[in-house]
Amino acid sequence: MPRPQHNHVQKFNLTIDDFDSLITYPNQSHWTTPDPSAAHDPALDIWFDDTFHRTNVSGASFEFGFKGSEFFLFGAAGPAFGSYEVDIDGWKETRSAHSAQNVSQHLLFHANKLLYKEHTVKVINLGAKRRGEGKDLLVDSVKTTVDIAPAGVKLVNTTLEETDERLVYTGDWTENVFNPLFSGGYSRYTNGDGASVSLNFTATAIFILGDKTDRHGLYTVTLDDRAPETFNGVSGCGGAFEHACEKDNTLAYFAANLDHTQHTVTVTNIPGELGAYFDLDAIVLTTPAKHAEARAVEMVKRTSGASSLGVPGLNFLLLCFLFGLCLSRPFRR
Repeated sequence: MPRPQHNHVQKFNLTIDDFDSLITYPNQSHWTTPDPSAAHDPALDIWFDDTFHRTNVSGASFEFGFKGSEFFLFGAAGPAFGSYEVDIDGWKETRSAHSAQNVSQHLLFHANKLLYKEHTVKVINLGAKRRGEGKDLLVDSVKTTVDIAPAGVKLVNTTLEETDERLVYTGDWTENVFNPLFSGGYSRYTNGDGASVSLNFTATAIFILGDKTDRHGLYTVTLDDRAPETFNGVSGCGGAFEHACEKDNTLAYFAANLDHTQHTVTVTNIPGELGAYFDLDAIVLTTPAKHAEARAVEMVKRTSGASSLGVPGLNFLLLCFLFGLCLSRPFRR
């Protein structure tokens, strides 16, 4: 395949957990998973974020899309595992995860030297295609390499909690009860038909974080004038439409290498007949450091006349932004 043409940009390796909504399972019933909301099982520590999706159904599949130059697919190998097909934009290759010993976080597939563009990957379990193979396929995580910003730019991450004044909500939303696994301890949820949350922002990358349960469903994300993208927020392992199998800090949306103009992102709930929910936990913006500093100064100037913090409080707020004390990383527990 052709080599990527973007040589003057910073690369970023984005790890996508098997529970993140960037991965789509057309038939959740074909897959089994551990319950992330159950008591911690140390045996799960061998998997990324303590989760996996496993199937023994021939033809079971999952898909994910990304804009980047390469990707890695991690899962399991061992006596119980068999063959699978990886389809990249219609180009197909068959591999086997069968081995004499069990291996966790096994590299199932790696593709590099891809053109930097939108790609669609579909992985299909083929079962026992060769003598001695097992029937299973286990996926743990996907890692993609994306362009995040021009080369040499220092980046910082800023977390906007669900209560941030810059977020504009339509429809009925409810503040969740305290949960230490949420960013800031809380999230905001809705099952309203067409209920939405929007943000005008300037950043080179955006991460939208939420959670997943079996009471969640479809939602769309629209960035600027792009066509809406549809994602599925159901967790798929706790039973039909039950508040079970909750997975916090999941990645609901990601976009990178955005220009320095103002962008608008909108998330819209699609409840369907069951009245499914969407939860917003937080939004993380990745911004060039000088832009973040300039915004901090502007915020202080705008509030200096009316703030009850007084001069010492304002000075602390400014230092907090300038030296990164208020910045957080978009990483999960």
